[in-house]
Order: sequence, then C-alpha cells, then structure tokens
Amino acid sequence: MAKAITGGWQDRRAEGKSIRGKVPRESLGDWAPSAHRPDPVQLILKTNSGRQDRYVPLRMGRMAESPFGFLRGAAAMMTFDLAAAVNSGICGGICGDAHFANFGLFGTAQRDVTLDLNDFDEARVGPWEWDLKRLCASINVFGRQAGLPRKQRAAIVERCARGYRQQAILLQDKGALHIWYLNLFPGEGEPLDRVDPSYQDLLRRALDKARTQNSDAALGKLAEQDAKGAWHLKLAPPVLSRVDGKTRKAVEEALGAYVESLPRERRGLMRHYRIADVGHRVGGVGSAGVRNYVVLMFGACANDALVLQVKEATPPVQVDHLPALPPDLATHDGRRVVYYQRLMQASGDILLGWTSVGDRPFYVRQQRNLKGQIPVERFDAGNWQRYAYTLGGLLARAHARSGDIALIAGYCGSSSILDEAMVRWAEAYGDQTVMDHALLVEAIQKKKVKALAG
Repeated sequence: MAKAITGGWQDRRAEGKSIRGKVPRESLGDWAPSAHRPDPVQLILKTNSGRQDRYVPLRMGRMAESPFGFLRGAAAMMTFDLAAAVNSGICGGICGDAHFANFGLFGTAQRDVTLDLNDFDEARVGPWEWDLKRLCASINVFGRQAGLPRKQRAAIVERCARGYRQQAILLQDKGALHIWYLNLFPGEGEPLDRVDPSYQDLLRRALDKARTQNSDAALGKLAEQDAKGAWHLKLAPPVLSRVDGKTRKAVEEALGAYVESLPRERRGLMRHYRIADVGHRVGGVGSAGVRNYVVLMFGACANDALVLQVKEATPPVQVDHLPALPPDLATHDGRRVVYYQRLMQASGDILLGWTSVGDRPFYVRQQRNLKGQIPVERFDAGNWQRYAYTLGGLLARAHARSGDIALIAGYCGSSSILDEAMVRWAEAYGDQTVMDHALLVEAIQKKKVKALAG
C-alpha cells in the first residue's frame, strides 16, 4: 500500500509553503545546460537501443521534421535536463511525458467523451513540476512553429501555469474521494467550455468525430474481407504490416495472460472474442520502432468487432535520487504504465491491461476508444490561452489523484510567481530545443544519422 498522506490539508499546505524557503519558486524558471549534459543526438541514438532497426530511420525523420517533433521524441533528453535542474522535492506519480499533444479525447466507461492525458509510457514517481515544465515547453515550441511572437507565447504559457496553480488551490481542501469522482474539468460543465464561442463549432466537430472512433470505425479503416468472407487486417506497409507465424503465435499467447490482468468481470467479457488477425503498426514520433501490434477480434457475429493495441512498454529513463517504484512496477513496465494510467486518468479504457510477449513487457488497450484530437493548429492566440489554461487544470487534477495536491498548492501559492517562472523556463528551454533539433538535422545532412520521411 502507498504511503498514507497524513495531517489536515491546512498543515500540508503550510508545509508546501515552507519549502519555498529552500527552493524559491523563481528558481524553477532557471535554465542552463549542465556541464555534464550529453550530446543530444548521441543520447537519442542511445534510446534507439532495443527498438526494431528497420523503423529507427523513420523515428529520426519524424523528429527532424520540426523542433516540436524533436521535443516529442526526446523525452529522455528532457528528463536528463530536468533531473540536472533544481526541483521542489515534492514527488508523486507523474506522467513523465505531459506535452500538450499527449492530451486527447477518448471514451469513458459510460461512453462519454472526455479530455485528459492519454499516454503514460514514461510515467514514474517524480517532482510534480517536471510534468508542468514539459507541458509549458511544448506549448512554447509549438507556438514558435505556429508563428506566434514571444509575447503571445509567454501569455499562453502563463495561462497554462496559472490554470495548474489555480486548480491545485481549488482541489487542496477537497476529499480524496471527491477528487476521484471528478470526470470533467473541476468546476466546469465540460473542459472545452472555456474556449472562445467562435471556436465552439470546430470543437464540437472534434467531439462528434471522436464519438465515431470505435471498433466499428477501426474495422472499416483497418480491415477487409477476402473472397471467402473472412476478415483480415488491411495491410499498408510500413505503417501496418503482416507479422510472421512465430510472432502471431507469441502475441496470441500473450493475450491469455493479458486477460488475467483485467478485473474478474471483464475477463468474462473478453472470453466472448476470438482472434481473426494480427499485424504490426508503426507508432508515433516517440514510439516508432517500439513493437506495436494490432489484434483484430470478433465476437459471435460479424458486427461485434474489437480491435486491440498491444504495445511494448519500454523502461523510463533512469534518474538518481528519485523514490523507487514498488517491486511489481519496477520489474514489469507494462504493469507500471497501466498502474499510472489507472491512477492519473479520471476515466479510462475498461480493457486496459498488461502482458508479456516473450520476455518483453507490453500493455494492451482498445485501438480506438472514441479517440480524437483538438485541432490546435486552427487556434488563434486567444483560444490557445484558454485551451492552455484547461490543460494546466487537467494536469493538476491528475496530480491530485497521484500525489499530495495540498502540499503542491501550498508551494505554488496564490501569486503569479510560479506562472512567471514557467514562462522563463519555457522560453529558455524552447531555445535549447531549437538548437538540439538543429544538431539532429545537421547530423542527418552529414549522413551521420539515417532518416526517412513519413
């Protein structure tokens, strides 16, 4: 059992406030590369170890496309930088990869669509501000690509940090059970209601589209019937390709162990389905090269399709001086990912579980669970401010589930000091990301790194 949080919320808030004397909030905005900072290109190449070699050039090409693509794929580099910088010392469960594109729309158990953190491959115990710093830096870097001037980028990041801080204060005196029942943005009917009315139609379209992204939709996009009426995955190499017989057998065997990771009542649900086909799908920027299987399944009738994602769970970057994970999470990264996703998401996939394929850890979830993305590329600066505020608040809610939000709120305080520190951090780390990205592009141009577009 996790260590109990003791004392009243006022005492914990006061304790958080006292930490400012040792770690001023202003110091969280400081950034200077460590004297021992590794070459970013070499560190990224090191993180390719264990990935499938044929997909590594695709990963490098995607990271080279833009500074934001680089930031998404360079979680290990940023973790090193965060570990080398000052931190508050207030630790809890963190996402570890809380860039803004890791917030998305997906379905709840009640088949509503909600907005929340989506992927937890890098989840661990760590300082809460590591997540906020990655979120703020990602907004800054994307804002540069969108052509936003420095002043507008600063305003957006400030709103993000303010959203986090104010929602932490809102939740500091709430009971744990109250927090766990929060499925939507605290105090709001829906998180998207904070966005300017001029964009409501655009956002509602995103919600409507997400509501169509279920297994039936996945079936139409990913599968086809042969002349005998049998269903197979619709191959589109290299994105979706066939697996050999040995791999298919290993994945099928792994699904048996996966079912045992589910709550007992959901094991019965899964026993209604049989495997029709197995393929391999190339993941996104950070996941390209990681083993990622798609499993097509059917129930008793052809209109009862289920498509599962079976994704390899790779270990997060090792950081000294952080609290250790419990042994069961430290020894199986699939279980670690599932634990933190269940802990930090307000409402998640009912079929989320873990398994091993051979000696590699994996986690399993529905391929399409009412998933969608907010079309941020169509936001103006004002709408970005409102959306960034929402994301900050959602991150605070996640940390309220996985840590001591009263302690965090006490440290953050009611002034704008933390917000201004995050603005400085995001701008400085944005500069660093642009330089690191340029080094990767140069290495590709000089044929030191192989890259493919796609």
